[in-house]
Amino acid sequence: MIRRILSLVPPGTLAVGAGLALLGLASYVHLAVAGHSLTKADYSSLSVLWSIVFTLGIGLFMPVEQEVARLVAGRHSQGLPPGPVLARGAALALGLLVAIVALIIAARGPLTDRFFAGDSRMVTVLIGSLAALAVAHTTRGVLSGLQLFPWYGTQLGVDGGLRIALVAVLGLTGVTSPVWFGAVLIVAPLVGVALTAPPVLRAIGGGVPVAWASFLRGLGLLIVSSLLSQVVVNIGVINVKVLDPSDVATAGALLSALVLVRIPLFVFASLQASLLPGLATTAATGDRAGFHSLLRRALGVVTALALAGGVVAVLLGPWLVQTLFDAPAVLGHGDFAWLSVATLAYLWAMVLGQGLLALDRHRAQAAAWAVGVAALVVATLAPVATTLRVELGYAIGSAVVAATMIVLLRARTSGVGSVPSPEVREAVTPGVTGGA
Repeated sequence: MIRRILSLVPPGTLAVGAGLALLGLASYVHLAVAGHSLTKADYSSLSVLWSIVFTLGIGLFMPVEQEVARLVAGRHSQGLPPGPVLARGAALALGLLVAIVALIIAARGPLTDRFFAGDSRMVTVLIGSLAALAVAHTTRGVLSGLQLFPWYGTQLGVDGGLRIALVAVLGLTGVTSPVWFGAVLIVAPLVGVALTAPPVLRAIGGGVPVAWASFLRGLGLLIVSSLLSQVVVNIGVINVKVLDPSDVATAGALLSALVLVRIPLFVFASLQASLLPGLATTAATGDRAGFHSLLRRALGVVTALALAGGVVAVLLGPWLVQTLFDAPAVLGHGDFAWLSVATLAYLWAMVLGQGLLALDRHRAQAAAWAVGVAALVVATLAPVATTLRVELGYAIGSAVVAATMIVLLRARTSGVGSVPSPEVREAVTPGVTGGA
């Protein structure tokens, strides 16, 4: 029976899933120890740092990982070396990193005062954390494209395991500075990269350089969609500091709550490994019924996950965030209800987005996320309490994205049967994140 079950999952799912599970656990341990060790003001600063790092880091560098994986996989199937792809990917990641670091340095003063209570060291940690994610995602693209999933899972596992170990040391030694808790986001992923470097180093060099045109095809739209999706899911914590800088309790409490209600997102990351190739296959073969059936089944799975998690969050959420994260008692059952509804809508948007990608509709996916972010902004400006404003922004923004994608998918049912582009047909890895 076990062998039969294992035969049903895509190759590498278990290795990646195990690493992802440890990385997800590390997020909870990291924030739990920090919550019990830091003052409310310092935990608020760490919460904003966390949200910015994973919004920009995943938004910018996950598409690079996916494109590196796509091209490496294509070349590997033809017996060509991956070195030229790694060179282009590293150059692109470096360019994106330099651009975002330049913006951060230019805004260092306002960032320090508004988000980090005057502690400029947190801006330095922010830059270092983004650099670490740039390196990690680029190397993961090579490992994934070569189908070295045990190495890929090991990098995730080392990252997660080291985060747990480092924050445990910080907690046991009585460290009370958010800078050190933030620095874990630099050290852990870089050590994970170093320990899984052998196959990446063997990929360096060899072969004719890859044309930029083939590398950049569709990447701009992927980055737009990736960034906007991270804005929808992470901007609430940042908005608390923007809307009410004197509120040092709500930002930390909100991040702790989001960590709990977004557990289904980690499960979706594993589902995504097989969802996009499956949808792309049915689209390419003209199997319209199969395409819609797979899409409905995926929506059913994430709905069940979100409802199960939502019930627990609504009933026990206020007690759990206070017990696990030592969060201030500023969120009630109603707040967790809004966050759970928002997470359900966000999961729908993620699944429907895979449907659009399977039809090679990158532009439509990006447009849907743009409409959702606009709705989020409008909702956040509502004349209600700060906490409710950010909750409404997350919920309404996610719901608008999902609704827009449904309309776009229905408007192009005739698109099923078209041949997906190489970006879709050669997609080999899910979006894996170390964020909450």
